[in-house]
Amino acid sequence: QVHLVESGGGLVQAGGSLRLSCAGSGSTFSIYTMGWYRQVPGKQREWVATISGENRTNYADSVKGRFTISRDNDRNTVYLQMNSLKPEDTAVYYCWTTLWGIQYWGQGTQVTVSS
Repeated sequence: QVHLVESGGGLVQAGGSLRLSCAGSGSTFSIYTMGWYRQVPGKQREWVATISGENRTNYADSVKGRFTISRDNDRNTVYLQMNSLKPEDTAVYYCWTTLWGIQYWGQGTQVTVSS
């Protein structure tokens, strides 16, 4: 069982920055591939970024160059640094991982970017 808790969402003006955090449980956290997804009401959940246990990162084209995913295994935490935010980045952001074929999600944190 893996438990994920996000924090750090909020309201920011376009061009601003936010950092999301995701605290995870489990003694083997360092080997998990972790990721962030986002969802707007009425639309499918959208992949944003992932980071492997070896710190390999991948990003959706829509956020590449603006968002950075990182991890601190000593704190069992994954971060999403979001810069140059745009109104279209407004969504609920979810932390994600998978272990033994089971997907785990956090409860989500709202990010709202005003124009």
